[in-house]
Amino acid sequence: MSSIRNVLVRAWRDEQGGEVLEYALIVGLIVVAAIATITTVGTKLLAKWQGVDSSL
Repeated sequence: MSSIRNVLVRAWRDEQGGEVLEYALIVGLIVVAAIATITTVGTKLLAKWQGVDSSL
């Protein structure tokens, strides 16, 4: 039981974990923004292709 406590204490005091968390949050926000952009552009592109297809 004390080994689990030691691991938790070390994890709590470790400041490098905060940096990893910050980078993970930044990457997560970039991914969300990319998905939103791709979805918006993809919808508009699909509408253009359907317009071209219907005009043929």
